[in-house]
Amino acid sequence: MPTIKNKRKSKNELVTRQYVASFRVDDDSNGSIIEGVPIVFNQDTKIQDWAGEYIERIDSHALDNADLKDVRLFINHDTDRIALARTKNGKGTMSISIESDGLHMKASLDTENNQEARSLYSAIQRGDMDGMSFMFRIKSQEWLDLDKEIPTRIIKEISIVHEVSVVNFPAYPQTSINARSNSEETEYSPLEEARRAYAEETARSKELEIEKLKNQNKIKIGGR
Repeated sequence: MPTIKNKRKSKNELVTRQYVASFRVDDDSNGSIIEGVPIVFNQDTKIQDWAGEYIERIDSHALDNADLKDVRLFINHDTDRIALARTKNGKGTMSISIESDGLHMKASLDTENNQEARSLYSAIQRGDMDGMSFMFRIKSQEWLDLDKEIPTRIIKEISIVHEVSVVNFPAYPQTSINARSNSEETEYSPLEEARRAYAEETARSKELEIEKLKNQNKIKIGGR
């Protein structure tokens, strides 16, 4: 049974993922505009944590019921800094939309009054920064090929997107899970949890098969 369809809620882990992005920059009457795609659908990304490697893919419907009411724009996930743009309840200095290929964003940067915004706009315009990332929580997932060396994790539902960021190193995905269990200090690994569930389900299936064979033998013996 190489597939685990996780019907249970996940541990609601907080995760960041990075991708090479196609930016567009523009100047208009409202300020300096940047556009990008911080979340991409159906793109395989190799992830590594302490339990091993796996392929991760975000389903095209993962954002259907996600909380996108309040999302901020940062640089390199530095949430201690002032947000460079924000969308709240569909209004603000950034707009987001779910398209067929992923989540698109369009932000108006205050390059006149904000030095950091001015530097970011220049870096994107020059091609010095060409990646985007996002911080989100996973609601449900599905694992494929857990009996293989490198299984595949499909993120089926995202519960909330906290922020999106322009990042320096998009070619290398985030390799550690940015969450810890509330009850212990050890790092949480979704791969380790999925493999444990797979082993338990496999063992349970074998037990049921053995029990079934025993019952069949009893019937045969009793029928003699």
